[in-house]
Amino acid sequence: MPEKHLSTQFDSELNSVSSRVMELGGLVESQIRQAIYALSQFSMEAVEQVVVMEQRVNAMEVEIDHELSSIIARRQPTARDLRLLIAFSKATANLERMGDEAHKMARMVKSIIESGAARSLPSSDLRMAADLASGLLRKALDAFARLDTKAALAILKEDDLIDKEFDGFVRKLVTYMMEDPRTISASLDLLFLAKAIERIGDHSKNVAELIIYLVKGKDVRHAAMDDIESTVLQ
Repeated sequence: MPEKHLSTQFDSELNSVSSRVMELGGLVESQIRQAIYALSQFSMEAVEQVVVMEQRVNAMEVEIDHELSSIIARRQPTARDLRLLIAFSKATANLERMGDEAHKMARMVKSIIESGAARSLPSSDLRMAADLASGLLRKALDAFARLDTKAALAILKEDDLIDKEFDGFVRKLVTYMMEDPRTISASLDLLFLAKAIERIGDHSKNVAELIIYLVKGKDVRHAAMDDIESTVLQ
């Protein structure tokens, strides 16, 4: 990803940390897929695998942060190089938080399994949203690797679909709880699970915003979509 520098060693360090961030992204993507599988199959084994992956994700975040701090201290980068390292750091933080959300998903699935109410709730609707969120992360990682601002813009727009899925799912859950109060406990677990999926989409959106910041040098967080589109296409 990084451009070539006069310092071959610096260029090598940038490529190394870039590869590590992509590796972390791949691990988090696998963790999310495993959490989705746990939900679709109500698999306790898959839940345990998500927990194991969480430990690896946390360890990688610490390692990448240490590597970034070392590069900044030794190289004292300026301008675009510093922006690149900041983007790596923020992307790493967002990926780790996605891993946290996958871990929350696994905990909620475990609670639903233990409640015995798993098959009576509309979990299939939730899997659709989870697949959307997982796909959004894959697109964000691809766009980050290629520094593709147009793909980043498309990700920002697609995140709205996950938000709409979440809103519709919440309405359906409320109906289930009103019709059968015995489902309230498990329904609340599904609600928290749905929120975790929505947050994964939000973190993917954050990564997309980082791409635009890195390439265009403009912070587009909280900006209107028309303004972001103008920034990307100018």
